[in-house]
Amino acid sequence: MGNCNLRMDNYDPTVSLNRQNFQFQYPIGKGGFGKVWKVIQKKSKSSYALKEMLKSRIIAKRSVNSVMNERRLLSILRHPFIVNMQYAFQDRENLYLVMDLMPGGDLRYHLSKVRKFSEEQTKFFVACLVIAFEYLHKSNIIHRDIKPENIVLDEAGYAHLTDFGIARVFQPENSNETSGTPGYMAPEVLCRQNHGFAVDYFALGVLAYEFMTGKRPYLGRDRKEIRDAILARQVQLKRSDIPEGWSLEAIDFINKLIQRKPQNRLGSLGIEEVKEHAWLRDVQWDKLFDKNIKIPFTPPDADNFDSRQVMNGWKDDITNNSRENSNQNLFNGYFYDMNLHSEGINLTTDSSKIEKKIKL
Repeated sequence: MGNCNLRMDNYDPTVSLNRQNFQFQYPIGKGGFGKVWKVIQKKSKSSYALKEMLKSRIIAKRSVNSVMNERRLLSILRHPFIVNMQYAFQDRENLYLVMDLMPGGDLRYHLSKVRKFSEEQTKFFVACLVIAFEYLHKSNIIHRDIKPENIVLDEAGYAHLTDFGIARVFQPENSNETSGTPGYMAPEVLCRQNHGFAVDYFALGVLAYEFMTGKRPYLGRDRKEIRDAILARQVQLKRSDIPEGWSLEAIDFINKLIQRKPQNRLGSLGIEEVKEHAWLRDVQWDKLFDKNIKIPFTPPDADNFDSRQVMNGWKDDITNNSRENSNQNLFNGYFYDMNLHSEGINLTTDSSKIEKKIKL
């Protein structure tokens, strides 16, 4: 028999998968387009996180490309240290993205509780992210939005990377790609220059700096002020800045990541340069990948999110006009069912496969 490749892009999501297939428990998060719910799939009894996004909000915020890009990327990515997509479907008003449930909460929530992490905890979170970076970068993908909100913990405490809305397959000419979160954006992105995988390493350095000190290295009220602060001087940690219990190797690691010039930044020569730094040399990478190490930070057995923030509404007056057929066409091909797709790539993969499958 010949090779049978099923195309699901034009599949009617109301026939096989819809909102009624899931039992909605309660909201566990809120994004720019809607809420994230803890749900139970009625048939399998499995628990997931379901992101419910109002189409009218997506259109009004000119973010159609972002949500469609995330769906395309997640359909071919699968890894133990990212938050994997299980289903995607839509109805007339909403898009629904069903993901792995991460009951441990995000690191912004936990950082707000503890203000700072210990060196051992910071190294653990960094190592989890390095494993995720290794997979993404070898797959030729830049995440471009590394920040505490986008790092979530499973029930054991392992860190997973999420939110691929502005992630991109690397292209040499990408100076027009300037989206991101200013406090974590690399100088080359803020200055509208071509950029590569080193932007993720800069953000990793900002994270480690923030976990250690409780603040980011470059501060400002908006993107311009943060850019000006970066252009004004190169921030570097000094011996006098070292909190009790932290090593000189940790300081050196952070200082080399937050270098303003990407060619001077740790990681500019590849992920192995990061993994071989003295601060990470004792990491047992194979055991960490298999999630078989002692975890220095265990999330509480409770709802690890701010219920007040989740329940807050929006202050704007966006009308729901997503019923128009022209608007519906903007979301063609959103459907995804992990049980029907076999497009996922291996944990070590040829980046050319991704570039062929994603039409960005």
